[in-house]
Amino acid sequence: MEIVQKIMSGFSLDLGPVKEPLGFIRILEWVFSICAFATTCGYVGSTQFTLECGASKEEITANFGYPFRLQSRPYSIHHCNGSTNQTHLQGDFSSSAEFFVCVGVLDFLYCTFTIILYLGYQQVYRESNRGPTIDLIVTGIFAFFWLVCSSAWGKGLTDVKNATNPEVLIKNCLPHDNCMPKTYPSMGRLNSSVLFGFLNLILWAGNCWFIYKETPFHKPTNPPANAEGAFPPPN
Repeated sequence: MEIVQKIMSGFSLDLGPVKEPLGFIRILEWVFSICAFATTCGYVGSTQFTLECGASKEEITANFGYPFRLQSRPYSIHHCNGSTNQTHLQGDFSSSAEFFVCVGVLDFLYCTFTIILYLGYQQVYRESNRGPTIDLIVTGIFAFFWLVCSSAWGKGLTDVKNATNPEVLIKNCLPHDNCMPKTYPSMGRLNSSVLFGFLNLILWAGNCWFIYKETPFHKPTNPPANAEGAFPPPN
């Protein structure tokens, strides 16, 4: 309880940093991190193709979703010769998808922490060089992580599209089956997730400059001498 009181006693709300690039960009990072992992988590899609056997027609549906372990999604094909084949979607793309979501969640948590620090404990952040220096290092790490995870998830999404393409799935039909693609999976939400990932990369990489300006690496250690004190007065 005493620790909580000390923390609250040091809290001083100041919306000034929001008007500066340092705080404004951090809020944008907070918003886009939510958009990145929210458009990936909870995704559920389906792909369909049609199997025609004379006058009868059957729609084959294969469902899939996050984290895109496609081989765990079985679906059945009732062939025209009366046999039934249970098959699976092919591919496991969970590593790139889960890494992307993990970076987004960690991004969200760090942004929440630093926004509270900027707005409520600005004096603590600026009273020593440690705060801006640590912030710069962590921001640089997140910029690198966004580069890696967005690139990996972009490649993973391309593989997901190929593995769930109904034109690919109809290859599982027998030669005497008449299979035709019907419904392609909707990938707009996942496409936007990759876009949000690269937007986060731009924001975090650009924000490194504004945080760098708060560090002692950018600020001069000693203020320059003024014009009057630069040279001794003439005799």
